[in-house]
Amino acid sequence: MSTLIETCKNLAAHIGTPLPPSRWITMTQARIDAFADVTEDHQFIHLDPARAAAETPFGDTIAHGYLTLSMASAFAYEVMHPIEGQSASINYGFDKVRFLAPVRAGTRIRGQFVLKSAMPKGETAILQMHALSIEIEGSTIPALVADWLTLHQLEKQAR
Repeated sequence: MSTLIETCKNLAAHIGTPLPPSRWITMTQARIDAFADVTEDHQFIHLDPARAAAETPFGDTIAHGYLTLSMASAFAYEVMHPIEGQSASINYGFDKVRFLAPVRAGTRIRGQFVLKSAMPKGETAILQMHALSIEIEGSTIPALVADWLTLHQLEKQAR
């Protein structure tokens, strides 16, 4: 039996088991400002604390939803281990993303992952789906939930 199939069977044993959560990362105003500059999204709710406090229900500036989502990579690098024989790992997209709660400047967030599936994709790749939740410290509502797909390219097997 191929290494690809064996690896998928081994991964299947972990479906539904949460990985340990990542460390907390503070969503600083400087990080929010830098993201606004890179993406050219300069909406006041992200950059102007006084106006955000006066004109929004958030009471302060909030991180861009896509900034919060982009932190998933940092969280994943911390808690996920490469698959044996993996030569590359590629973001394959999302089946679902929902932004449930704002991340106010100065709050801390972390990532939580649960493997939902692992299946062969072609002859030398494995497609994994993880349920992702980015939690806000002190909140029962996560900032976001998503189903994240990752394609793990394996080294070519000798025939």
